[in-house]
Amino acid sequence: MSTPEYIASFDDLLRAARAQAEPQQLLFVFADARLPADASPAQRAQFEAGEAGELAPLMCVDKSASELQSFDALAAEAARAGPPWAIVFSAALSGRGGQPPSTADVDAALRNMVEAIKAGRIDGVIPFDRNGAPVHLA
Repeated sequence: MSTPEYIASFDDLLRAARAQAEPQQLLFVFADARLPADASPAQRAQFEAGEAGELAPLMCVDKSASELQSFDALAAEAARAGPPWAIVFSAALSGRGGQPPSTADVDAALRNMVEAIKAGRIDGVIPFDRNGAPVHLA
């Protein structure tokens, strides 16, 4: 999916997905930050200050660009479906020939996103906080 150079909000992501020539399936991985079991005292202090931790994927879902109305709707559905989360990673998967991506392609892409997040590789995804604002992760 071609996106604007800068996504300033979740609404920008929805607009960009809806503007594509091919149908887009939006992929979401909800995660929380956790303290590693072998964390040092300094890491513990950073974590308690909200500045550190490792990302732990909790659940994932896909939505077509047309069926998702807003970030609030996505967050409400996530609240009903699973545990509390701190950040949601998003990506888009493009269909072909006017058809949306296949279920197998969506499932594979979500598995790849989960594994990448576990490994700390977050390139190619856009993280949003619980308010729907983009997050810059170092």
